[in-house]
Amino acid sequence: MAIAVIMPKQGQTVETCIITKWFKNNGDSVSVGDLLFSYETDKAAFDFESPADGILLDQFFVEGAEVPILTNVAVIGEIGEATASFNPHRTVSVASNPLNNQPSAEIQDLKIVQNAPDSKIRISPKAKRIAGESGLSYHNLHGSGPEGRIITRDIEKILSDAARSAKTVQTMGVEYTEQPLSNVRKLIAKAMYSSLQNSAQLTHHMSADVRRLLEARQKIKNEISAGKNQQDITLNDMICWCVIRALEKFPEANGHFLDDRIKTFHKVHLGIAVDTPRGLMVPAVKNASDMDLEKLSKELKVVAVDCRKGSISPELLQSTAATFTISNLGNYGVEMFTPIINLPQTGILGVCAIINRPADMGNNLFGFVPYIGLSLTYDHRAIDGGPATLFLKEIRNQIEIFSY
Repeated sequence: MAIAVIMPKQGQTVETCIITKWFKNNGDSVSVGDLLFSYETDKAAFDFESPADGILLDQFFVEGAEVPILTNVAVIGEIGEATASFNPHRTVSVASNPLNNQPSAEIQDLKIVQNAPDSKIRISPKAKRIAGESGLSYHNLHGSGPEGRIITRDIEKILSDAARSAKTVQTMGVEYTEQPLSNVRKLIAKAMYSSLQNSAQLTHHMSADVRRLLEARQKIKNEISAGKNQQDITLNDMICWCVIRALEKFPEANGHFLDDRIKTFHKVHLGIAVDTPRGLMVPAVKNASDMDLEKLSKELKVVAVDCRKGSISPELLQSTAATFTISNLGNYGVEMFTPIINLPQTGILGVCAIINRPADMGNNLFGFVPYIGLSLTYDHRAIDGGPATLFLKEIRNQIEIFSY
């Protein structure tokens, strides 16, 4: 029995998705869990897995097509099964039943598509906007979307082809290539630019003694090696735990700045920056302040894995889903940086590399102590420098008194 592959609904605000890549072709054998295609919303990118075993009988949309949610994108079944009744592009005439003048049973469940008047150009709003911004005339263009509708892919392809002839340039024997930005990259660029343009951001830097964290981490590693049923709690998990404790003492940093008011949250919904092959994603761990360390560690791993798999809920990627964000670049050896706030949040903590530094050990003895860099960026419209500094000092304090 043929089964429709339907474009899933990702969140309450998503109306269309763009198919970015097909992993299977018509006629290919597929099994439950095989990757069928990748798609993007206006928030993130995802992978879609086959819902059934069988043969991929028909694909109704090409790569780059903008597809309404809950629309059939393909059919899986057995060789020889008909697929026409699943095709969302199909235009049918309404055959009447001579007894009741109603559509015949064979076509009652088909989607009836009315052809647009010749004078009307069928183009998606996004494609129209891109064409307008680029000064491109699309009036004589036949699109690749349903019924010749012009979609984003068509406009971007024309712009890309037009530029490609001038893209490979030789300058003193050096060649370079260019490629258009992915939708996710465009969204990241837009959000970062908007954040810097629409807020008063300032960054304070401080270091914290992480000997207690390192001791706890070594203890956890030893217990795992000994075969004990131990959650693999990382240094980043511990730091997130410490930040949550600090936010509870300084709730003014746990909020959203909304131009004419500040919304302060009673619970911490922690945003965590996750690097994925598709680009940076910042999912929220809701109600993180209600969790113990083990639960927090598990939830942080779940959202990170979901982001990399492309199965994270778009609702968790909304900038309003989190109340404060942490971005950890310590594994890359970064000693200091200025993270950009995910508006309307009022702050973000950058976690840096651990550096051994000379320190007074007492009794006129000096030695090297591991310090971790902390970079707090805050919106000066919402928080003054004094409270921001005290909040950062409290994060340091929570790290230095940590116990496990």
